[in-house]
Amino acid sequence: MVKKNFTRKDLANKVHKRLGFSKNFSSNFIDNVFEKLTENIIKYSYIKISSFGTFKVHNKKARPGRNPKTKVEVNISARNVVKFIPSKIFKKKINSKNGL
Repeated sequence: MVKKNFTRKDLANKVHKRLGFSKNFSSNFIDNVFEKLTENIIKYSYIKISSFGTFKVHNKKARPGRNPKTKVEVNISARNVVKFIPSKIFKKKINSKNGL
């Protein structure tokens, strides 16, 4: 199985083909959607998209780590990461035999 990433460009092309908007408008639209999602995750620490899932900011504590190649120990700094929790509807579609 060949692994292929689904990019913003791919998404903009899908919007262009399905909705008939120009490629430029579709690309700008997708960029604006991701920009607004990012802004709201930063502002509210979570976003819930009905029938899709929830994006939440999770605080990771600092911890010791090790380079597996050199075995040198380093400290991994504390940071925020975004976690995705899929909705029940999304999980059901992913696990169905037909997919969509």
